[in-house]
Amino acid sequence: MFEVPRTPGGHPRLVLGVLGALILGGVVWAGFSTSVKPVSDAMRAATSLETPPRPPLVVVEDLPQLAARLEREGAAGRFMGGVLVAKGDQVLFRQVYGKANYEQDRPLKLDSRFRLASISKQFTAAAILHLQDEGRLSVSDPVCKWIQPCPKAWEPVRISHLLSHTSGIPDLMARPGWGMRRTTPATLNELTEDSKRFGLQFAPGTKVRYDNAGFNLAAAIVEKASGRPYQAYMRETFFGPLGMKDSGLDLDGGDHGAIMGYANFPAGLAAQPNANTSIVAGAGAVYSTLDDLLVWQRALHRGELLKPFSYQQMLADHAPADAPKERGRPRRDWGYGIFSNRLGDQVQPSFQDRQIYHTGSWGGFRNLMLYQPEADVTVIVLSNNYHLRDQVFLISQQAMAEALGREFPTTLDR
Repeated sequence: MFEVPRTPGGHPRLVLGVLGALILGGVVWAGFSTSVKPVSDAMRAATSLETPPRPPLVVVEDLPQLAARLEREGAAGRFMGGVLVAKGDQVLFRQVYGKANYEQDRPLKLDSRFRLASISKQFTAAAILHLQDEGRLSVSDPVCKWIQPCPKAWEPVRISHLLSHTSGIPDLMARPGWGMRRTTPATLNELTEDSKRFGLQFAPGTKVRYDNAGFNLAAAIVEKASGRPYQAYMRETFFGPLGMKDSGLDLDGGDHGAIMGYANFPAGLAAQPNANTSIVAGAGAVYSTLDDLLVWQRALHRGELLKPFSYQQMLADHAPADAPKERGRPRRDWGYGIFSNRLGDQVQPSFQDRQIYHTGSWGGFRNLMLYQPEADVTVIVLSNNYHLRDQVFLISQQAMAEALGREFPTTLDR
């Protein structure tokens, strides 16, 4: 399932964290601060953003330590999925291992479509912030301005609380009847009405608690503010203009060309055909490919999607000041649909580069997407095996370390 961190508490704060350092450093930030002029959805659908040409879709293995390890792990059946590493516009590594469907004996391809799960949250957050850039809403707006009728308990909840997991609205998995809800298709409106049935778990902004329901509500607000169905808005504003032809949203339970997800059980590898991502419409329904995600990373972090202030809000730390450490380590920064932390502290040999990231796990998939802004390094690890959490994490840090010229990690340190 989605990662649900421990519950911290305290008072709200807004610390720009990584962004402040980048701005003060003045080294990389100038490349990110390009302002995007507001344009209509129709114009976006008809034109392409000025993104660099896509690199050729070929196998690249210019990280020898990573290539050697993945060859061993893939051959032994200990890793299945795809890995892409890029520094700037140069792809350093692109390869896939295992099969897209074992029952049909279909191998994975370099452009296979994976279900992203919680990595999807940054797309919803970017949609809200893009609407803010166009003047259609503000993340400071009360949720009740957009969700009507609105429960009285929600009056202090702001859109920003939804995007930073600080709203107090109970997560889907924290509600009675989760087992049935998990397998029952739903519309955004049905998900909204379902959330209205529950009171707040804490005063908005006073705690941080991982919350898929908040991103479903954010997707509903995207529909209200844009006047377009959520799926259409994402296609017309992001996927189409960026040329992300293999990316989209699975809200109808269709095939959409996505590969099969799997899980490890005592009896062996088992297919997980019922993803039902309709119940995580704004929190986990995006499917994509390695190279489409590279296009997304470049556009997002180079200022082609959001104005500088909105991008800074996305990466800022919105957790309460006294939020506790996580597993005894310094906690992550809680941005809008994205996190930041020194993930290299969790491997040996360790390294200290701060990484912007998000995980994703749902319906037979386990994913991790990273970005190191100073060196402009992207790492994408997508696996169609839900139970490869530690393997995906170690691979991601080995890829990041080798791309940065750090010592190659060999083990986890958790």
